[in-house]
Amino acid sequence: MEILSFLDKGWGITEVAQYHSLSTSTVKRWRNQYQLKGIGGLKPIYPYPETPENQHAADLYNAFLNYFLLDGTFLGYYSDETRKLINEILDANDAQLKIEPGDMDELAQAATQNDYFGLNYYQSQFIKAYDGDNESSFNGTGEKGTSAFKFKGVGELVKKPGVEQTDWDWNIYPEGLYDILKIVSERYPNSKTIYITENGLGFKDRYEGPDQVIEDDERIDYIDQHLDAILKARKEGVNVQGYFVWSLQDQFSWANGYNKRYGLFYVDFETQKREIKKSAQWFKELSNTIPQ
Repeated sequence: MEILSFLDKGWGITEVAQYHSLSTSTVKRWRNQYQLKGIGGLKPIYPYPETPENQHAADLYNAFLNYFLLDGTFLGYYSDETRKLINEILDANDAQLKIEPGDMDELAQAATQNDYFGLNYYQSQFIKAYDGDNESSFNGTGEKGTSAFKFKGVGELVKKPGVEQTDWDWNIYPEGLYDILKIVSERYPNSKTIYITENGLGFKDRYEGPDQVIEDDERIDYIDQHLDAILKARKEGVNVQGYFVWSLQDQFSWANGYNKRYGLFYVDFETQKREIKKSAQWFKELSNTIPQ
């Protein structure tokens, strides 16, 4: 579940909590029929500048975006620290966490049933302390610098100098993938095998004409840097067993329409013709270096 997407579109923290509780109530029915997987989009949060107040803001937002889901999924309960941080957010927003009778029992049972963890990672974010009202402006057009996010009682997302951003204001920060892999592996050993189920760069590809290879070196650099982060984590014992680039070809985005392209192959949406991108050639060559 991509919580920030719900928030950007006007959903609040109580809806997220209720959805999470609702999902746990179905686990028991599914467990004997299907193999259970765990797939989630994670987004490490860092303080900027590094001050005690901003670190606390990062702790709050990490608990909300990451640990609230991970604790329930892999621990089967919410740690005291996660509960404390979530309750602080709820109090600041005059909200409450709704837990139905039996939910925690089902969480505890489901925590042992996961076959693997599928991690979707695109970016990390930077935050400073903020005590005003909730404000959100979603960049769905690719007009750089038009996004804003202020979470009452938590923090305000900021740009960190030196960290490159896409036209959609997403931070290109492969270090965050390494960090979250280490966190999942060390804090949640029950996560078992990890697969990177989504990772890629949304970009305004330049189409030069039919039968021309589209130059997208930025996408190649992005994938290459994130693969390096994965390899670094693997060398340190994190059990990552697979990587899935997002995506094979350009497609419709529910938040950005057809303007934001992720594919290794370019799609002319009017004619449906496909054109190869340089990243597709590079990824093919890279794949051929992997021993069978």
